[in-house]
Amino acid sequence: MKITQKTIFFIVIIVLVLGAIGTFLLRGSSPASTVNYDAFATCLKDKGAVFYGAFWCPHCQSEKKLFGASEKLLPYVECSTPDGNGQTQICKDKNIQGYPTWIFADGTQLNGEIPLATLAEKTSCVLPTAK
Repeated sequence: MKITQKTIFFIVIIVLVLGAIGTFLLRGSSPASTVNYDAFATCLKDKGAVFYGAFWCPHCQSEKKLFGASEKLLPYVECSTPDGNGQTQICKDKNIQGYPTWIFADGTQLNGEIPLATLAEKTSCVLPTAK
C-alpha cells in the first residue's frame, strides 16, 4: 500500500484537530474553569490568611492556578526580588523559608501546595463547588 503526501497531510490534520479537542476538554473540565472562587479568595484575605510566594516557584504557580481567574484576588505577597536572586524585606521579616507559605491570622503557617479544602477548613471560608 502506497502512502501519498495527501494521505499524510490528512492524518496530520486529524491528529492536530483531535489534540486541540482533547486540550479544550481537559482545560474545560478543570475546577477553576467551572467554579468562581472570587468570594473564597476574598474571604481568605478577610480572615487574615496571607500567601507568600515567588514568581519563579512552580508550586506557587500551581497554587495560584487552583483559583483560576480569581487568582487576582488572593492575599498574595511576592517574596522574590525582580532578579530572582534575593528575598524582599517583608518576607525576611516574616521569616519565610520556602514557597509557597500560607500564614494565618492565628500565626500558624502551612508550607507547600495547600489544597483548597484545607484553606477553607483553616479559615472557615466556604469553598464553592462546581454547579
